[in-house]
Amino acid sequence: MTTRRHFITTTSAAALTAATHAFAAPSDGDIKIALIGCGGRGTGACNQALSAGSSVKLVALVDPLEGKAQAALDILMTKHEGQIAVPPEQVFTNFEDYKKAFELADVVLITTPPGPRPFLFEEAIKAGKHVFMEKPVATDAAGVRRVLAAAEVAKQKKLNVCVGFQRRYDPGYMDVIQRIQDGEIGDLVYGRVYWNGTSRPGFPREPGESELHYQIRNWYFFTWMSGDHILEQHCHNLDVANWVMKGVMPIRAVGQGGREVRKARENGTIFDHHTVEFEYENGMRILSQCCQIGGKCARSVSEHFHGTKGVADLGNGGKFSINGQPPGGKRSRIKEDPYQLEHDTFFENIRTGKVRNDAEYAAHSTLMGVMGRMATYTGQVITWDQAMNSKEVLVPDNLTWETEPPVKPDADGWYPVAVPGTTMPV
Repeated sequence: MTTRRHFITTTSAAALTAATHAFAAPSDGDIKIALIGCGGRGTGACNQALSAGSSVKLVALVDPLEGKAQAALDILMTKHEGQIAVPPEQVFTNFEDYKKAFELADVVLITTPPGPRPFLFEEAIKAGKHVFMEKPVATDAAGVRRVLAAAEVAKQKKLNVCVGFQRRYDPGYMDVIQRIQDGEIGDLVYGRVYWNGTSRPGFPREPGESELHYQIRNWYFFTWMSGDHILEQHCHNLDVANWVMKGVMPIRAVGQGGREVRKARENGTIFDHHTVEFEYENGMRILSQCCQIGGKCARSVSEHFHGTKGVADLGNGGKFSINGQPPGGKRSRIKEDPYQLEHDTFFENIRTGKVRNDAEYAAHSTLMGVMGRMATYTGQVITWDQAMNSKEVLVPDNLTWETEPPVKPDADGWYPVAVPGTTMPV
């Protein structure tokens, strides 16, 4: 059994280690990057990577959805003249073309939907590549375990791994969280973390569209691809809690969730609201809320930590405070973009030979989201060990257009949705 104190699958790590050699720095001074997943976030991440220095060169793009890779390339070419080295044959449009892209690059940007990320991360580490990977790093515990094993191999190979929890690179967050950890608000009593935001529509099916194509195009609304918004979006706030708690993870979670406004076929399998209480071994609680409901619902994207000497407030557009007063430390939301800072740090580490590996804490924060989803989907109390050792496997490996989608609609076009109290943990 994998326990809270023993996260790494050593046999998987050994297999990955044996697969290839450690990364060798590029001899010509350029750092060649390949973009895997060319949607809006992928294009944005690639823009930030290319903005990290003129020596960063884009050499390949991969996206199986028609026109996505070329559209991303067209945008990037207008912004980064002289940094694009992508002939037409290096704009790839098949799932399996990731292998060709890896061969051309020193660095891989994995910005696909979350579902395939564990597999692609494993493959990139096998190939000896530095990796930037968006969050969350998986949609199920099986994927988390794979990421943790590959992260150990990345350490052995001295590969940099940057994960898109950009708050970890934000000077405002870094300052206030250091103050919390230094005891400025006393011993922690409880925390509150929120991503209560607006709704987003799903995409209707196109005539003649295959089931897998539809689910990939409408990926956000399928748990196997997105993890549900408690994971895909709210994981940012859960990661802040993980950071404040110095990586000590909760021992159990209980929560409620459901679908109040998501009542269309294109809303797939995900909920529109989740509320979870995470309990720690020392009695500390993190209270978590996330919703994607329109109208006049209260909005907040923020984190708050209560201690025996006061309160620290983070987020909400950079309005950091300790006991109601600005902390006086470095602030990032005014002049500095944490999305750019993470790429600046990542590529500077590659140039100088330093190594930073975000994958372990990112995997733990991802599992915290999975644990919360398990609690809301089932209505059960879910322990950390139960979540970590879950046998649920949501995502097929080696996706192709012939892959059978893991969920299918009924005869009327409706997808199965979890029912708390009836759905059981796997």
